Amino acid sequence: MTAEATHTTDATRTTAEAERLRRWRLVLGAEGGEGAGPGGGLVGADAAMDRTLEALYGETDGGARRQGGLGASAPRVARWLGDIRTYFPASVVQVMQRDAIDRLGLSALLLEPEMLEAVEADVHLVGTLLSLGKAMPEATKETARAVVRKVVADLESRLAGRTRATLTGALDRSARTARPRHRDIDWDRTIRANLKNYLPAHRTVVPERLIGHGRAARAVRKEVILCIDQSGSMAASVVHASVFGAVLASMRALDTRLVVFDTAVVDLTDQLADPVDVLFGTQLGGGTDINRALAYCQSRITRPAETVVVLISDLYEGGIRDEMLKRVAAMKASGVQFVSLLALSDEGAPAYDHDHAAALAALGAPAFACTPDLFPEVMAAALEKRPLPIPDPAV
Repeated sequence: MTAEATHTTDATRTTAEAERLRRWRLVLGAEGGEGAGPGGGLVGADAAMDRTLEALYGETDGGARRQGGLGASAPRVARWLGDIRTYFPASVVQVMQRDAIDRLGLSALLLEPEMLEAVEADVHLVGTLLSLGKAMPEATKETARAVVRKVVADLESRLAGRTRATLTGALDRSARTARPRHRDIDWDRTIRANLKNYLPAHRTVVPERLIGHGRAARAVRKEVILCIDQSGSMAASVVHASVFGAVLASMRALDTRLVVFDTAVVDLTDQLADPVDVLFGTQLGGGTDINRALAYCQSRITRPAETVVVLISDLYEGGIRDEMLKRVAAMKASGVQFVSLLALSDEGAPAYDHDHAAALAALGAPAFACTPDLFPEVMAAALEKRPLPIPDPAV
C-alpha cells in the first residue's frame, strides 16, 4: 500500500470515528462529552440539536430528572417546538412532543394558542387536546379545532377511499340473487351448488341454479353501531373511530350509529357529518361501564340479522361483568354480527382485560387489536358474515 493510500485510509477511519463519537455524544448528552468542555465539543447545528435534546431529556448533576425544563413560558416552548422541527424528521418530532407533554407536564401549555400553532399535529396530540376538554379557554378553542381538523383531514384522505371501495364490494356481494346477470355470477358458489349435475362424459357441470352477487340497492341494507370506550387510554382509538364513523355514515347503504361511553353513554350519531364535531363531543377520561353502553346499543337494534355492532374497548369493565356477557350472547343469538376491538390504532398490542377477552372469545366474539388499515377488511367480513381477518399476535 502506498503512503498516499495509507494516508487516505487513516483519514477515512478518523472521519468515521469522529462521526461515531458525535452520535454517541448526542445520544448520551452532556455526560457523554468526557471532559470536552462546554457543549461537549459540539458546534453549530449539532450544538443547537444538543440543546433541544438536553431541554427534554437532560438530568441535573444529582441525577434527578428535570421538571419543567422548557420553562413556563409558552413562547419559549413554541421556539423549542420550532427547533425540534428544524433538526429532526416529523416522526421523531411527534415522539419528542409526546415525551415533553408526559415528562415535563406541559399539558397546560397546550391551552395557549401560540403553543398549538407551533406543534406538529398528530393523533396523539388530538387525544391530549380532547382530554383537556372543558379546561380549554375560548381563545384556544378555534386553534385547537384547526389542529384537530388537520389531523382528521389527513386520516380521511388516507382511509376514506379504500374504506368505501371495500365496503361497497362487501355490500354488493352480500346481496345474493338466484337470477344474476352474467357478470354478477359467483362461479365458485354456483359450481359447488351444482356438483350433483356433473356429466362425466362431457366433463362439465350443468348449472341448474345460478348464484350471484346482486347490486346493492340504494335503500339501507345494513346497520352499523360503533360503540366506543372514551376512557383516557383509548384516545387514539376514539380519533380513528370517529373518522371511520363519518366515512360509514356517508354510505347510503349503511345506517351508522356512533355511541361513546365511560360511566355514562352519549349518542353522537347526529354529529357524524363532521368527525371534528364528534371528537369535541367526547370527554376522554373517567370510568368504564361497558354493560350500560351495550344495553343502549341493544335497545337501538331493529334488524338483528342485518346489524353489525363494533365494540372498541380495552374491556376493563367497571359495570356488571356477567350482564355485559349476557348482552353479547343475546345479540349474537339474535343474529347480530358482534366485533370486539381492543384498540383501533397503529400503536400495537394494547393493555386489556384478558379474562373478559377470553370470555368474549368463548361466546364466539374474539377480541383483538386492529390497525386503521385493517379495519375496512374487518368490517367487510362482518357485513358478509364471514370469518374476521384476525391478525396473528405473533407476527
